[in-house]
Amino acid sequence: MKANLKTLLVVGALALPLAAFAAEGDSVKTKVGDAVITTKVKAELAKDKTVSATDIKVETDSNGLVQLTGTAKSQAEADKAVVLAKNVKGVTGVKNDIVVTTAH
Repeated sequence: MKANLKTLLVVGALALPLAAFAAEGDSVKTKVGDAVITTKVKAELAKDKTVSATDIKVETDSNGLVQLTGTAKSQAEADKAVVLAKNVKGVTGVKNDIVVTTAH
């Protein structure tokens, strides 16, 4: 019985750092996933000729929520950016904080 308890304690002590490492690995994986989503959204904006990719900034949180900021020349351009972002795999939602300006 003592040997089983000792073995259990040793195994538990060895597994604890592995659990912490896995948690750190998940956060790195999440950050990479966020960066991939951001890159994909930026690529879609760059491919579309009606959207100025240089004037619209893209950020993605750990839940796949994309935030668009910056400026657009028209409401149609801002709306198109939102549609493009929503269609990217992994995006769970889009927060549109794009400001429409007439002077560019």
